[in-house]
Amino acid sequence: MTTHAAATLPLASVLPISSGLSAAGRLTLGGCDVRDLVERFGTPLYVYDVATLKAQCAAYLDAFRAEYPDSDVLYASKAFLNRPFARFIAEQGLGFDVVSGGEIEVLRAAGVDLSRVYFHGNNKSPGELALAVQSGIGRIVIDNEGEVALLDRIAGEAGRTQAVLLRVSPGVDAHTHEKTTTGILDTKFGVPIETGAAERAVRAIADAAHLEFRGLHMHLGSPIFEMDPYVLGIEVMARFIAEICRDRLGVEVPEFSPGGGFAVAYTGEQDAPAVASYAATLSATLRREADRLGFPLPHITLEPGRSIVGRAAVALYTVGARKEIPGVRTYVSVDGGMADNIRPAMYGAMYEALAAERPLDPPEETVAIAGKYCESGDVLIQAAEVPHLQAGELLAIPAAGAYQLAMASNYNLAYRPAVVMVEDGEARLIRRRETPEDLVALDVD
Repeated sequence: MTTHAAATLPLASVLPISSGLSAAGRLTLGGCDVRDLVERFGTPLYVYDVATLKAQCAAYLDAFRAEYPDSDVLYASKAFLNRPFARFIAEQGLGFDVVSGGEIEVLRAAGVDLSRVYFHGNNKSPGELALAVQSGIGRIVIDNEGEVALLDRIAGEAGRTQAVLLRVSPGVDAHTHEKTTTGILDTKFGVPIETGAAERAVRAIADAAHLEFRGLHMHLGSPIFEMDPYVLGIEVMARFIAEICRDRLGVEVPEFSPGGGFAVAYTGEQDAPAVASYAATLSATLRREADRLGFPLPHITLEPGRSIVGRAAVALYTVGARKEIPGVRTYVSVDGGMADNIRPAMYGAMYEALAAERPLDPPEETVAIAGKYCESGDVLIQAAEVPHLQAGELLAIPAAGAYQLAMASNYNLAYRPAVVMVEDGEARLIRRRETPEDLVALDVD
């Protein structure tokens, strides 16, 4: 297929880096014409661009190793995961962070190195902890005081010593959505410093017979467009390392994770910091604080998820009904919605839309892009500037790679969509569309 560069494409900053135009003027992704993809796989369809994924993985590895060589990058599995995708991410040189037994099982089935997996979660069940210990998970990130004794017992019963980090809440506001901020005192995640819980937890881990204290973890929320929260968080954590762990408890902290939460642009107006900016700021702050407070530089782990996969995917829909309310609003409905992307309804998340078969056509109207499900709140975009859309044409929503599929449901007994990866004009199906048989597979008569 003949394609043309994406430099002239509207929304080029949020589309995958391999986006282009076919000879017929249609959007291409990874060299694949969107109409050809839809004729093969149907809609809704999620298309992941391999070139963007590779570039983002390399950007994290290269930027942090240049600024802070003693570092490792873990992909935050909750953004999107299945077996072929896990194998692909592992091939790029990344480890994983997981938050459930299910994510552990998928990684086990994918055959990735579980010693490079870190297990998070504010309420891990005994069964999940036992699975993690028995599977050889590299680190379990303890999230509350009660988990210390529970995990110590489980590791002892398995005849193992489990390496752990402690997730500490530094009391820093990341200035993100209230439902995705996690570093403040009033959050379900982590043990707070100011109540004394973090100190007690470090002491308990150090005293546990079957746990090996390896270090500390923080996570401030997501997405974080500013550098100041990371600077403040690292400063707080550095004081905790020096004044509490070293001076008061006599405990070394060989590892530290500043977490993830790195931003990605969803609209053309947003400007997410470059990976190199995060790397420079986090590394410089930690080096400065370690030098000032006199403790050895720890090994660090980063946990990007959204910023690896967000821009890499485009959701393709088929346009259906129009409802024009003069003087009020025009609704243009598509064949997906909150069952495959609940983020606008849940968070008020903002997206852009592109007429995928005529992306160079100028906007002619401002419409609401509505889903097909039985909720008035099922609106993907409240005010999209688009050409006059007609039933049957394709609509593309960029920056669709993170959390949409992970949060997808069978609401209204919708079939969860197919997922493909595209590269050099070839499309590889990595998840088929659900079928009627899938919808009843778990029923017990």
